[in-house]
Amino acid sequence: MVPNPPPKQKSIFGLERNIFFIGLTSFLTDTTTKMIYAVMPLFLLSLGATKIELSLIEGIAESTASVLKALSGWWSDKIRKNKPFMLVGYLFTAALSPLFAFASSPFHVLGIRFAERVGKGIRTAPRDSLIAASSEEGGRGKGFGFHKAMDNSGAILGPLLAAGVLLLFPGDYRKVFVFAAIPAAFGVVSILVFVKECRQMEMQKLGKIHLRDFSGRYYMFLSIVFIFTLGNSTDALLLVKAGDVGVQAGWIPMLYLAFNGVSVVFSVPAGILSDRIGRERLIIAGYLLYSGIYFGFGQVVKVPSVVMLFALYGLYSALTDGTQKAMVSDLVKRDVRGTGLGLYNSLVGITLLPASLIAGYLYDRVDNQAPFYFGAGMAMLAALLMIGFYLWFRPEENRRNAD
Repeated sequence: MVPNPPPKQKSIFGLERNIFFIGLTSFLTDTTTKMIYAVMPLFLLSLGATKIELSLIEGIAESTASVLKALSGWWSDKIRKNKPFMLVGYLFTAALSPLFAFASSPFHVLGIRFAERVGKGIRTAPRDSLIAASSEEGGRGKGFGFHKAMDNSGAILGPLLAAGVLLLFPGDYRKVFVFAAIPAAFGVVSILVFVKECRQMEMQKLGKIHLRDFSGRYYMFLSIVFIFTLGNSTDALLLVKAGDVGVQAGWIPMLYLAFNGVSVVFSVPAGILSDRIGRERLIIAGYLLYSGIYFGFGQVVKVPSVVMLFALYGLYSALTDGTQKAMVSDLVKRDVRGTGLGLYNSLVGITLLPASLIAGYLYDRVDNQAPFYFGAGMAMLAALLMIGFYLWFRPEENRRNAD
């Protein structure tokens, strides 16, 4: 079939309409999830959870639900629609978030956390596919960068609101969970009213998907991402480490503010830069930076150093998170883009389980330095492999099948 150019969308602040409102939805939803996430480690410890149990809850919730990311991506490709999956997925978060207030054991938290992450599994790949489809030619990195910036803006507001609730109601984590549901409800409205389907070309009905539908470069990139993610365990352990160093419980959410504030500032410039100089270079830089940061977390003994490391962690996130999704979009054909992004997101989520189990075991059974040295080593290995990937394939070849 001959591709037809997408209809020109009305621009909002220089961005396509869909990208702006998808970003707004992510901002509101991430405000909710990060209000919860900022206090969840302390809440679980107050319920008697060990650090291994804490890591296990996060790993199971993220990785098991991640199977749905591949399924929803394939299904959205098959029916040529993304919005229904996004709407259902964001509804899950809005409806389930306040239920944490009624949890009385780590097992209850696991059940609610798992169900809420199912919603994320349903929405993630179709959302990323719609961002890619809605992006202007040559501006895919910018689109994903804006989405990441909005996502992290919510992750700034969320911990701030959580800290505010805890200042008003000291130690009452359940109040945080109740108030957290409000932004997510507005996020559902944003998807329902403002986000539209975007067909970039008339395509035949999708049949069976075969391994050969994806290039060897795609699979090689996923292999490198797997190695990196194996050392990228739940961020909850970073918050626990901060508490070990001496950061007061009430200030723990502020560390998330430092992390997300830096990520917001640099996500869009990083996305634009990846459009200009290539995704590979930014990913390599991000992996190397991550390795240094995690080595620093293994060494850190002073509170100011913890704050600096969280800020640098935000820079790593800006360089890599949106850039990796943009690169996956480059490496797969348009008619299976949802499936390709779904497989990528599933791989990252599923690998979080062994990554978190390894890190939690090292934290509890060895010391509070070992998991971070392990993460630093895996990131360095991934960076070296990514350098080889970049040298082996010319950057323009990596994007031959994009459009």
